[in-house]
Amino acid sequence: MSWERQIHIKTPADLKIMREAGHINASVLAAVKERLQPGVTTAELNAAAENVLKSHGCISPFKGYGRPPYPASVTISINDELVHGIPNPKRKLKEGDIVSVDSGTILNGFVADSAFTAGVGEISPTAKKLLEVTEGALYEGISKMRKGNRTGDISAAIQKFVESRGYHVTREYTGHGVGRQMHEGPQVPNYGTAGSGPILRPGMTIALEPMVIIGTHETRVLPDQWTVVSADGSLTAHFEHSIAVTEGEPLILTVL
Repeated sequence: MSWERQIHIKTPADLKIMREAGHINASVLAAVKERLQPGVTTAELNAAAENVLKSHGCISPFKGYGRPPYPASVTISINDELVHGIPNPKRKLKEGDIVSVDSGTILNGFVADSAFTAGVGEISPTAKKLLEVTEGALYEGISKMRKGNRTGDISAAIQKFVESRGYHVTREYTGHGVGRQMHEGPQVPNYGTAGSGPILRPGMTIALEPMVIIGTHETRVLPDQWTVVSADGSLTAHFEHSIAVTEGEPLILTVL
C-alpha cells in the first residue's frame, strides 16, 4: 500500500457523518468501560459493545477483518497484551488488570476508530503512570494536527513525550488515515522526524494511537495470529482518537 496515494480529503458532509460515527464509537467504549469489573469475561465486554452498535444500526469494521478473520467487534488486550486481543468467554478480568479496548464503527460508509486503556479496580502506581503517559502522548500528537504541519511532526511529538518519561513506543503498529476505509493514508508512526512526511491539509482524517510499553519497544504475536504482546512481558497501554485537520483547531471525532 502506498500510504500517500491513499490520502482522501473529506468534505464537510463527510465529516458530519464521521462525527456521528465517532459519537457512536465513543458510546461503545463507554459501555465497555463501565463494565470493567473483576469476574467479567472479555466475551461479555464484546457483547456489550455489539449491543450498542446494534442499537444504532451499525457494525464494526473489525469483525471478519484480515486473515485469519478477526472474530469479534472490539479488541480487548490485558496487561502485557498491546493490541488485537481476542475476546474469550473463559477470560475473566481480575483486580489490578489494565485493559485496552479498541473499537470501530461503520456508519453510512464511514469508519470511526478509537481506543482506551483503563484499570480494573485498584491498579498499581506503575500502571497508573503508564496510562497517564500514554494518554498524554495522544493529546500531544493531537496538538500537532494542524494545517501546514507534517505527519512527522505528530510522530516526533509522540515519541519525545513517551521516551522522555522512560517508556517505549512500538515500531510495528502505527496510526493511520481513516474514512471510508479503516486504514487509509497517511501512515503516522508513533516515532519519527519532525518536518518529514505528508503536509497536513484541512479535511484529512487520522486515527492517532500511541501504543506504549514500559520495558521495550519490541513485540511478538501470539499463536492465535492476532494478539500482540510486549516482548519482555512488561505492561502496555493504548489510547486512540480519530481526528480531523481543520482550518483551525484539530477536531476530535470520537467523543461523546
